[in-house]
Amino acid sequence: MRHPIFARVYELISVQMDRAGAAEHRRALTEGLHGRVIEIGAGNGRMFAHYPPTVTDVLAVEPEPRLRATAHAAARSAPVPIRVVDGLSEALPASDSEFDAAVTALVLCTVPDQPTAFAEIYRVLRPGGQLLFLEHVLAEPGNLRRAQRIADVTLWPRLFGGCHTGRDTLAAITAAGFILGEVHRFRFPPNGPTTPASPHIRGSATRPSREMSR
Repeated sequence: MRHPIFARVYELISVQMDRAGAAEHRRALTEGLHGRVIEIGAGNGRMFAHYPPTVTDVLAVEPEPRLRATAHAAARSAPVPIRVVDGLSEALPASDSEFDAAVTALVLCTVPDQPTAFAEIYRVLRPGGQLLFLEHVLAEPGNLRRAQRIADVTLWPRLFGGCHTGRDTLAAITAAGFILGEVHRFRFPPNGPTTPASPHIRGSATRPSREMSR
């Protein structure tokens, strides 16, 4: 999956986003994380510095070649062992129930098939494993949601690597069988103009234990 122009732009934008406060959200997302982790859509590796020492290892999946190369470089200075591999969210290169946690950060807006991606995340998590997510999502009903609908059928996905601003990601998570935990809603960036990508969430969901499985 190649988006060479967007990849170059994203490498610059992601640094600015972290300086504007995204780094704090990344850090909060991984607080208390432990065990084996799979990160879906690792991009250029901006999450890597925030994994705590209680994480034993990370499998970072990234399909875009330029971003994956940058992620390889970031992995070398990460505080925990990280292996960066090519792969798609709809066909994760992992075994069933292999991981204690899955992490997505600003990627679920771009995956071509969200239901299949969540089914794959569910598959590779052990029963009781956690999905941790930091994403921009569908706005509350009103003008901004209408703006998202317009953006998503015009130039926005072409300009931003397949990004869709109006996805109801929380509904997709629950539809996949996960049990939602605490969800924090916020506007990002906190200052500046509102855009179709401003509404964000940070939270967790759990794959049910065997006793509660579907």
